[in-house]
Amino acid sequence: MRRFKHVGFIFLLLLAVPLAINALSYFNLDSNYGFLKLKQRAIETGWYLPAYYAHVLVAGIILLIGLFQIHPTWGLRWRRLHRTLGKVYVGGILFFSAPGGLVMSLFINRGPWVLTSFITQCCLWFLCTYLAYYHIRNGDIQSHRQWVLRSYALTLAAITLRAYVFLGSWSYDLGQPEAYATIAWLSWVPNLLICELYLRVKSKRLVTVQS
Repeated sequence: MRRFKHVGFIFLLLLAVPLAINALSYFNLDSNYGFLKLKQRAIETGWYLPAYYAHVLVAGIILLIGLFQIHPTWGLRWRRLHRTLGKVYVGGILFFSAPGGLVMSLFINRGPWVLTSFITQCCLWFLCTYLAYYHIRNGDIQSHRQWVLRSYALTLAAITLRAYVFLGSWSYDLGQPEAYATIAWLSWVPNLLICELYLRVKSKRLVTVQS
């Protein structure tokens, strides 16, 4: 089981690093750079660009921070660093990435199901992260860890969304609202379901050991 966790950590790290590097490349603040070339009408409203930078630039950082925060042993070894990075992770989501993603959702224009998916995801992301912070402030470490895992499962939607877009583009016309809506929901719902399954299995094993 421990070996599986380490392999999973390395796998996620290999996926997260390129995505984080790409996100942080937007620090050039060029409104015609990369993906932003496609969003010029949204940028003209004055709302989209600040939301995009708040979401993407900070998300690139918290994607990596969160991965180290959920490592099974590092938080115990380096507690002071764990607390510091945890504050960056929580603050980054609550004040920048989740609100920024929420505003960006209003400019996707791919139909109501896509809009509903991203708004729901952002709200749950905010809620799970806040509850992780709330429980650690109240000294409930077990609940804190559970909510952090749920929060990071939603953070990983940045990876799974792009994976589904890459794979789906070979077989489906993602310009169709139904196709993109399917990918939008698949980018985060399975992540949460897998997280919940993991937490349930872990909880049952803990009960078995204690009994």
